[in-house]
Amino acid sequence: MMIREVSMVKAIGVVLLCLSVLLVIPQECAGKNALSRNSSSSTSPPLMQRPSSVNVGALFTYDSFIGRAAKPAFKAAMDDINADQTVLKGTKLNIIFQDSNCSGFIGTMGALQLMETQVVAAIGPQSSGIAHMISYVANELHVPLLSFAATDPTLSSLQYPYFLRTTQNDYFQKNAITDFISHSGWRQVIAIYVDDEYGRNGISILSDALAKKRSKISYKAAITPGADSTSIESLLVSVNLMASRVYVVHVNPDSGLNVFSVAKSLGMMGNGYVWIATDWLPTALDSMAPVGSDTMDLLQGVVAFRHYTTESTMKRRFKERWKNGFNSYALYAYDSVWLIARALDVFFRENNNITFSSDQSLHKKSDSSIQLSALSVFNEGEKLLKIILGMNHTGVSGRIQFDSERNRVNPAYEVLNIEGSGPRRVGYWSNHSGLSVVTPETLYSKPPNTSIANQRLYGIIWPGEVTKLPRGWVFPNNGKPLKIAVPNRVSYKDYVSKDKNPPGVRGYCIDVFEAALELLPYPVPRNYVLYGDGKKNPSYNNLINEVVVDNFDVAVGDITITTNRTRFVDFTQPFIESGLVVVAPVKVAKSSPWSFLKPFTIEMWAVTGAFFLFVGAIVWILEHRFNHEFRGPPRRQLITIFWFSFSTMFFSHRENTVSSLGRMVLIIWLFVVLIINSSYTASLTSILTVQQLTSRIQGIDSLIASNEPIGVQDGTFARNYLVNELNIAPHRIVPLRDEEHYLSALQLGPKGGGVAAIVDELPYIEVLLTNSNCKYRTVGQEFTRTGWGFAFQRDSPLAVDMSTAILQLSEEGELEKIHRKWLNYKHECSMQISNGENSQLSLKSFWGLFLICGITCFVALTIFFWRVFWQYQGLLPDSGDEERACDVTETPRSGRGLRAPSFKELIKVVDTKEAEIKEMLKQKSIKRLKSSQSGAGSSHSQRTDIP
Repeated sequence: MMIREVSMVKAIGVVLLCLSVLLVIPQECAGKNALSRNSSSSTSPPLMQRPSSVNVGALFTYDSFIGRAAKPAFKAAMDDINADQTVLKGTKLNIIFQDSNCSGFIGTMGALQLMETQVVAAIGPQSSGIAHMISYVANELHVPLLSFAATDPTLSSLQYPYFLRTTQNDYFQKNAITDFISHSGWRQVIAIYVDDEYGRNGISILSDALAKKRSKISYKAAITPGADSTSIESLLVSVNLMASRVYVVHVNPDSGLNVFSVAKSLGMMGNGYVWIATDWLPTALDSMAPVGSDTMDLLQGVVAFRHYTTESTMKRRFKERWKNGFNSYALYAYDSVWLIARALDVFFRENNNITFSSDQSLHKKSDSSIQLSALSVFNEGEKLLKIILGMNHTGVSGRIQFDSERNRVNPAYEVLNIEGSGPRRVGYWSNHSGLSVVTPETLYSKPPNTSIANQRLYGIIWPGEVTKLPRGWVFPNNGKPLKIAVPNRVSYKDYVSKDKNPPGVRGYCIDVFEAALELLPYPVPRNYVLYGDGKKNPSYNNLINEVVVDNFDVAVGDITITTNRTRFVDFTQPFIESGLVVVAPVKVAKSSPWSFLKPFTIEMWAVTGAFFLFVGAIVWILEHRFNHEFRGPPRRQLITIFWFSFSTMFFSHRENTVSSLGRMVLIIWLFVVLIINSSYTASLTSILTVQQLTSRIQGIDSLIASNEPIGVQDGTFARNYLVNELNIAPHRIVPLRDEEHYLSALQLGPKGGGVAAIVDELPYIEVLLTNSNCKYRTVGQEFTRTGWGFAFQRDSPLAVDMSTAILQLSEEGELEKIHRKWLNYKHECSMQISNGENSQLSLKSFWGLFLICGITCFVALTIFFWRVFWQYQGLLPDSGDEERACDVTETPRSGRGLRAPSFKELIKVVDTKEAEIKEMLKQKSIKRLKSSQSGAGSSHSQRTDIP
């Protein structure tokens, strides 16, 4: 896969000129329905007889890290298969080897030579570049091409239907690297890669994966295949001048170590640097084992990704057959041969024959000196390919099965940290669970979980032997200072303005920015540049656009964070709160003779009065049978109810409560009255003593409803917000230059050529109201909630560090100190006028008290009427005494008796005193006792008279 093609470009040109095979590409064949073939055998035999031998081709570079591991693996697999009679059952498997010699031209010629031997499948090549070329040959001759090392993701396209990868697709490795970068919090990386199909396509996939995580490749540093140390040094010197310190190295294993050797000599392997290598580095280290100390010194702190293969007895026994030079590609090479053998066994068992035929399109090129007619089409190649794609078994590299996109299932990688004398595993990655410290096969039985909270790795020792996670970037070393745009304001200059002394600007915003820079752990050279002509405030939207088009690195000042602006730049944490408010002229409210009614709303007054009467009636009901003060003629009782109800407002009721239920209700009601009285007193005191201000503009809603002109500060976002968001007509908007224009426009009013109100951000209004001696006030509430921040270019890592610094300033109280320094108002006044309606106490504040009181009254009434009904039942005549009259003896005082049950008699019971009812119940109980005794005596006498 990863062998440099030194003469790749020249080879392609020669092949296109000399080999007519490469001219037969899908575009040329688009108009053909089918190839005309002359089969070598006219009909298939009725019973398939397995051939004595079958040929399989193997194309790779012998003298390479991968090739030196693959060739023994091929031979071992061939020997094991031929020795196992259960696989091909007497058919001998022959592997025909061809050396691509690290050349695209030689590799293509080797592929053609393999095809002349009528191979049923070809294994290889290891180079992605060669794989692209000979895939056309495989397509034309219908020979399945299985590569054990070409990981280029573009080889999986529909353009190469006969290409199949038995190793992992590089697409998954780039996603693993992306997850690692995202897990570490880095936003920008630099890609160092070999400039061929393998390198370019792999970095393209990495760029797409990073974009999904809101990260990016800030620079692509391409290395020419076969580049010497001088070229690499020149490249790394330019890379070292850039801001990012996270490098992803995607090169070939045979020459990749030169990159780290040069980086070591340039001092780029120290503290603050991050080096991430793809699987080429573990391949090189595994092949060189044992690795010398000089080589390990070059790689200290590097993070690398290696193909993960499941640990098994098969794998352990296979590795025991190796002395040195073993790497993961030996496993894939061994499994590739076994995959073909098992597929051929299924192929033969399905009664298929191996036949080849000539291709008429190749015969048309017979005038060439190259004998293309020797190339034959494998007639059953498509059948064999389908069988291979449907295989499912376990090999030395783990489970061998292909998904719908012809990739091996369950891709996984080991995350290695090179430290000490060799690599140390710090975790795993799989597309099932992302980064984890648990082996992937353990997690396959659980539901997929790639959430951020689930990502975990063991500690990593970074370059420079540090364990703290590197920041991943520094300020560029190319001598270019940070170019800072500062609005050249003509108003509210305490926030930001021009200054004669260095650095040329001053103000609250500048002090906050400088204080935040001092907290950064690295120096930031910077130049402040004023933006605007100084005659009027500049447009802040245009200022943001200047940062977007890279004319400035950052904009510093009173810049409001809005949704639209965040789409183009990155803002820091807000350093001051802001929001749009309405400022209007106010006047002192006239006193009213009915001011004593203002503390409560109409609903509150109505409910309070109703509860006074309701509670009075409840107490009368509960006390009427017990307390003589609540008895008498109807007129007197009605007066008692009203008097008792309203006298509780002042706690001056003279009637005593004697019943337990009445006292319970009265205690709860007096508590409610206490709260209501206290609230009324406090509200009325505020109304009568505090100066009341009014304005005909009540807030933004009333301002929108009117047709009067509205003043806004020139250059700010307020105008766009009023027009675009609140649909206010543009002709109503009046831009104002500075505070003097503000005050003049408000004083003139809409009839005198001024404005009815001003809409601006709260920090400016605080200054305006202070300077106007509080002649104007804000009305209504803030109708936007925003803040001011510093605008950096998109994905700038400095924005994150500055946000952290601003939070630290806030926590330490430094922001407040800077605020007092610049914005210490001399004439503080109430910002907002009081709204009479809003200051009234409503039912919403007291419904809980009324609810408690109502529930108490309901419970007391329920208990009272249950008791009355029980007493009434006790006074009814007994059902067994029908022969006797059920008269209730009249009491001396009432002179009334209770006869047959009726509602009228129930009301009489309610109206009767409690003492009288108890006496009546007592008398009835005595009569019932005497009656029972007399009845018992008569029955006894009757028994004694019987002879």
